[in-house]
Formats: sequence, C-alpha cells, structure tokens
Amino acid sequence: MKTPNDEAKTRTRRAFTTMGVGALAGYGGWAWLRSRSPRAPEGGVEWPLRGVLRGNEKVAQVYFSHDHLAPTFHVSQVDPARKNGDVGLGDDFEPQQWVLNVQPYGGGQPNQVTMAQIRALPRFEQVTQLNCIEGWTVVQRWVGARLADFTAKYAPNSTRARYVGMQTPDQAYFVGLDMPSALHPQTLLCYEMNGADLTSDHGYPLRLVIPVKYGVKNIKRIGNITYTDSRPEDYWANEGYDWYAGL
Repeated sequence: MKTPNDEAKTRTRRAFTTMGVGALAGYGGWAWLRSRSPRAPEGGVEWPLRGVLRGNEKVAQVYFSHDHLAPTFHVSQVDPARKNGDVGLGDDFEPQQWVLNVQPYGGGQPNQVTMAQIRALPRFEQVTQLNCIEGWTVVQRWVGARLADFTAKYAPNSTRARYVGMQTPDQAYFVGLDMPSALHPQTLLCYEMNGADLTSDHGYPLRLVIPVKYGVKNIKRIGNITYTDSRPEDYWANEGYDWYAGL
C-alpha cells in the first residue's frame, strides 16, 4: 500500500517528466521553425515569424484607405504633452544650421528645404491621438503641412515611389513608411504642438505626425527624407517590431 509520501514522490516525478517533455517539444518546435527559414533573422526575428508580420501587413494594406481617417477630438480634450524617446535628439544639435535634405525618387541631386518654405505650404491643424506601442495614448493638437503637399511641391515625381524613408540629422533614429500612409491626408510635417512651436524634447524644429501608425513611426527632428522603391530601414523593425506598424 502506497503511503502519502510515495504518492507525493510519484506526482513529483510525473510533473518533472511532463515539464521535460514539454521543454523538449518546445525546443524541437523552435528548431524546426528555424530549419524552415532559408534566410538569416531580420531584426532578431526568425523569418517564419517575420513572414507572419508581413502577412498582417498585407491584410492591413487591403483595408487601408485615404478615406479612412484616424479619430479626431475637440481641443478641450488635449492631454498634457508626454516625453517619450530621445534617440536622435542629441545635445549637439545646432538649430541654426538645420535644413531638410530631400532625396527625390530616382536619384539625382538632393534638395534642401528650409523651415520658411515648409511654413509657406498650406497650414493644417488636427487634434489626434498618439498611440504608443507601450499601451498609452495622448490626445495632442498638431499644426503643420501635409506631407502630400510637401511632396507635390519639393519632390513632384516621387509619388511614384513605393516608400519614404526619414532620418534624424544625426541618423541615429530612422523610420520607413509605405507611400499610401505617407500621403494620407492626416500625415503632417508638424512644427507646432499644443499651441506653440515644438520643443526640443518633441522634435524641434520638425517632426512627423502620422496618426494611422503607432508612435514609433512619428519620428522627431526630421533631417532627411528619401523617396525610394526599396523598403527603408526602420529603427524598431530592426529590433524585432512590426515594420508596417499600422493602426
């Protein structure tokens, strides 16, 4: 007859064996997953898993439309500004020397665009939500020029490109955008936030506001814009996050 102590030992051995089998199965599944991938990981993510993200992207692109607008809010609903992320916002920045370098589609000589030229474009104001991948959101009041208007003025042939890449002046932070999202009517080159010029913490003198994307795509302190058919590198996609990052 088994004693309670014998039963406890049996249960312990059974649980240990089950955990061991589960661990081996998990490792075996991961090894199989890696063996199915003929290519090196992208941004620390194995290609089969990256393929899932690409599949999600294709689904999102199907329902994406310029008529599908992000929610807007009344100015009374604006939240206090929240500081988050400082990559590319180094203290060695010289505002007086800032110009926006624009590489048009197809190569050629880059253009240099000043803030005065950007402010001369049609002015748009919107109160939209910034959605962080960490789970928090803030409603902010943005003022700037539509990226679509900017492109039409300073890179008119570039609407044929598939992508837009943007970098901070020091190239420490960078994002890639699909062209339909870049030309969405709510995508702004923003120079004012909550009734005042941008602060350094929020990307002075110029940042991107793109409410159809998560906050990681809303690059601060834009220094370079490139129109291209090659998918641009993206800071957080290189760390394993979704490249498309659409809402």
